[in-house]
Order: sequence, then C-alpha cells, then structure tokens
Amino acid sequence: MNEVRAKKHLGQHFLTDLSIARRIVDSLGGLYPDILEVGPGMGVLTGILSEHPEYNVHVVEIDPESVAYLEQHLPQLCGRIWQENFLKMDFDKIFSQPFAVIGNFPYNISSQILFKILDEKDKVPEVVGMFQKEVAVRIASLPGNKDYGILSVLLQAYYDIEYLFTVPEHVFNPPPKVKSAVIRLTRNKVQHLDCDETMFKNIVKTAFNQRRKMLRNSLKGMNFEETFMADPIFERRPESLSVQEFVLLAQHCK
Repeated sequence: MNEVRAKKHLGQHFLTDLSIARRIVDSLGGLYPDILEVGPGMGVLTGILSEHPEYNVHVVEIDPESVAYLEQHLPQLCGRIWQENFLKMDFDKIFSQPFAVIGNFPYNISSQILFKILDEKDKVPEVVGMFQKEVAVRIASLPGNKDYGILSVLLQAYYDIEYLFTVPEHVFNPPPKVKSAVIRLTRNKVQHLDCDETMFKNIVKTAFNQRRKMLRNSLKGMNFEETFMADPIFERRPESLSVQEFVLLAQHCK
C-alpha cells in the first residue's frame, strides 16, 4: 500500500511537511513517556514520535485503510494501534498512569475531542494538537476578546493554554480551505473548582449561548441567591468574565 486516500467524511487532511511535524513533536514537554496520537493517518507524526526511545507511543485511528498502512509501514507499533473511535475510548485499558495526547486532529470533531479530554483531565496532563486556526484562537483567547467562549472558559479552568504557531494550507494533502494552528494545553494545579462543577459548566454554556445578552437576561432562568442578584456582574456580557467570575456565579446558584 503506497498511500491512504483522504476521506472527507473523516475530516482527513494529511500533513506532508516533516519540519512542521517535527516542531509539533518537539512541542511535547517530555514529562510523560506514554503518548497517545489521535488520527495518525499515514503516520507522519507517528514516525517522528517513534524516533524518541523515551516515548511509549500508542495511536488511535478509526479508518481501516490508515490502520492497514500503519501496520505495514510502522511495524514497531505492533500491538499499539487501536482501531476505534477516540471519543469512545476507555483510556484505562491502555494506560495505568497519566499520558500526553498529540495529533493533527480531524477538524470536524476537534471540539468533541477536547470535551473528551476535559472529561478525562486527570489522566491527560498535556495535549499538543493541530486545530483549525479559528478554533485554536478561540481556545487560547482571554476574557474581553470576541473569540472567548465556552471552550475557552471550560478548558482554561483546568489547563494553561499556549498558542504555539500557525500552519499554512499548502503543507497538507488535500489542502484545507483554512489555516491551521498548533496549541499546547498543560494541566494546571486546579484539582477541583471551588463550586459545583456541573453547575459551573451549565452556567458557562447558558451564558454563551446568548452571548450578546447581559447575564441578567441570559441567566434569568437560573436560581441564584436573591441577595446576590444585585451584584453588578449581571450587567455584563459573558465574554468579559474570567474563569473565577464564572466560579463565583456557580457558588451563588442553587
């Protein structure tokens, strides 16, 4: 098998530039020997990861054609290629300790990948990933920015996020219609938020689903303590609030 046919329904755009692949791998902190690569395709990142004897590399790939290609061209991965859907993976069957996630993530499910990682945040202390540029900007955006949103708040509650570099369209086959970017997520020291975390998520999502409205209007269906309702925070829009201010809202919601 010489190459894998990129499949549109899987959001496949294969990275062809080895120098960029090396930059992505080099962006790993090297603190976690166990690595899970998501969507390796034809193994450009995988081959470079395999050059590092300190890494124990596993890959998860849903495309049978890609799996067959990897088995043929990267036989050293025998027993560490998982043909399944990353979003449904049971990490405990592979890893007994924290591990890093890396990948040129399929753009059509990149947000779902991040929500899966968020659910497993105590097992995944580091992520280095390629995203559609506008998604990467959104994740790394700070309060007061128009790109700041649900993903920004939920991820920044538990991870430090760095926008590393932008990637042009022509280094992929087929080229996407948008620019891409690589970001790094590093688990911060927050084990648990100082509030009900389910309530926190609900408030963040509800507020940003009507992001142009002031919180007094977008959150009016939620049951806040009556004495707290006079707080000036309700006269603001969600993109102006820090993670800690969303925590404050959750603390005063019944």
